[in-house]
Amino acid sequence: MRRPPLALAAALPVFAAFASSEAGAQEHSIIRNPGDHPRYVFEAEPHLIAGFAEPFDSNGSVGLGFRGSFHIADGFVKSINDSVGVGVGFDFGGHGRVLVPVVLQWNFWLSRHWSVFGEPGIAFGSGSRDGVVPAIFLGGRFNFNERIAMTLRVGYPDVAVGVSFFL
Repeated sequence: MRRPPLALAAALPVFAAFASSEAGAQEHSIIRNPGDHPRYVFEAEPHLIAGFAEPFDSNGSVGLGFRGSFHIADGFVKSINDSVGVGVGFDFGGHGRVLVPVVLQWNFWLSRHWSVFGEPGIAFGSGSRDGVVPAIFLGGRFNFNERIAMTLRVGYPDVAVGVSFFL
């Protein structure tokens, strides 16, 4: 049986601890409050990755990365608390493998501490047969405050856990 990627295995207990914390029990929903989220222009996110598909080794690659997302609008749906950004990053795996994702990030601000997002896009990869691979991610953030959050991103072709700084 294949083991979960290292970054995912390390991040899940931390997210579970935050979810069961006293702060989590006192949360109230803000999803129906459009625009009730941190004001930022740029989200900087250094992270650890576990790559498991092309261009990374199929046996798994552990490495470092960075994602920068530019806030471009308060969202597609005017009746909910969403926002939209464009993200670009660099993920460095083992054996000189590099992935450069370019994604559309659609955020949903659920409460003061929790937000989730989807990221469809493409990625340019060294070592991939075609040079371009699909990139699709789902993620969540535990927001410590309006400027710093812990971020977990799960998708294709890697899994990442990092810290987001809203600037």
